[in-house]
Amino acid sequence: MASRIERLVTSGQFSLDGGTWDVDNNVWIVGDDHEAIVIDAAHDADAIVEAVGDRRLTAIVCTHAHNDHIDAAPALADRTGATIWLHPDDLPLWKQTHPDRDPDAHLRDGQVIEAAGADLRVLHTPGHAPGAVCLYDPGLATVFTGDTLFQGGPGATGRSWSHFPTIIDSIRDRLLALPPETKVLTGHGDPTTIGAEAPHLQEWIDRGH
Repeated sequence: MASRIERLVTSGQFSLDGGTWDVDNNVWIVGDDHEAIVIDAAHDADAIVEAVGDRRLTAIVCTHAHNDHIDAAPALADRTGATIWLHPDDLPLWKQTHPDRDPDAHLRDGQVIEAAGADLRVLHTPGHAPGAVCLYDPGLATVFTGDTLFQGGPGATGRSWSHFPTIIDSIRDRLLALPPETKVLTGHGDPTTIGAEAPHLQEWIDRGH
């Protein structure tokens, strides 16, 4: 049975550097009728459990460790037995939200996470956060970019742990190298494609300096 992708939007707050903002997050569920993984367990474990339904949840993959992307991860893992995956470079950020609970496993560049016919390849794409990753599935012609690449440009780099030249390198070298028809499913907001964003790289660089 082919994998499918479902989008759940949850609402909550993002806090960093002493500020707090209301945000809507995309929670992506990839799987079939029997098994699924969740990308970014944001805000509302109950809503995610309901969306997963009676499928076996095998993994909760964190694209990065800003609180709005991980705040529901421990509760979701406790209820489902799923493994929480995070790139180790984001552990300092994770600890700000969950000081008493570690992720279960460390993501590494090039690793493939399998679920229900999907093969999600981990691309380490630092910049928005040191351990930010994107997840690329050539079979689904889709990349899940978290907050690294959005419709209209790179993720924010104005706060602690982020760096504009680094996110530009990540996008240019890792993401824009993907086929232009690849769907870009983001951590917030609407999807786009690699082909729609690639022509604008120089504009982003000029804007960011």
